Amino acid sequence: MEISTAEIAAWVGSFLWPLARVAALMSVAPVLSSRILPRRVRLMLALALTWAIVPLLPPMPAIEPISPAGILVVAQQILIGLSMGFALRLVFGALELGGQIITTQMGLGFASLIDPQNGTQSTLLSQFYTLLGSLIFLALNGHLLLIGLLADSFITLPPAPTGAGRELLWGLVVWAGHTFAGAVLIALPAIASLLVVNLAFGVMTRAAPQLNIFAVGFPVTLVLGLLVILYNLPTLFDQLNSLFDQAFLVIGQMTGRSG
Repeated sequence: MEISTAEIAAWVGSFLWPLARVAALMSVAPVLSSRILPRRVRLMLALALTWAIVPLLPPMPAIEPISPAGILVVAQQILIGLSMGFALRLVFGALELGGQIITTQMGLGFASLIDPQNGTQSTLLSQFYTLLGSLIFLALNGHLLLIGLLADSFITLPPAPTGAGRELLWGLVVWAGHTFAGAVLIALPAIASLLVVNLAFGVMTRAAPQLNIFAVGFPVTLVLGLLVILYNLPTLFDQLNSLFDQAFLVIGQMTGRSG
């Protein structure tokens, strides 16, 4: 039995193109790209997911993997995977930004730790919101929805040397603006409450200059900020649910899925 070079290239391409998209998505997707998971585990997860998806996909293009067209296909798959993962990552960026804003208003900007998920330095509330968002994401089966959108993207946006680029990037730019507004809405209750408190302390300082405003104001703003966060948790759950729904809708639109 003889196997031609074209058949070998077809077999390699049928696994290589999906693997490039899956690996790119998992390198930036929230929870799945967490540094808590060792790189070996993430690589094995990407290989296993690709192996499970490949039999369900339509035939891949008969393109030599080591050729200019093959390199373009790989680049396209990486771009699509990164765009899908980054669209969902922006939701967690909104959580981190909202936590950063609240932390600054509460006077805890100096308290920062290394985020074990991303390996970067962030504030306490940013880590709290990120952890809370991860739990809600898993509770809503967001990881399963993301995998489903990934599998569908190979049908609506199959591997090809051309066909993706400007639309994906423009969709991310528009979605980034919406997530920034979401970050402001997350932090708005705490900002409004602490602004009123700071104005009250300003009036007290003018009325009683001998009052040590720093000794009184810091614990009051800290306790009030924590109470506002606790009171606003049910609203935060609804906001996160809405942001995740919009993120999945944006991913579907970027990959050509209707509905």
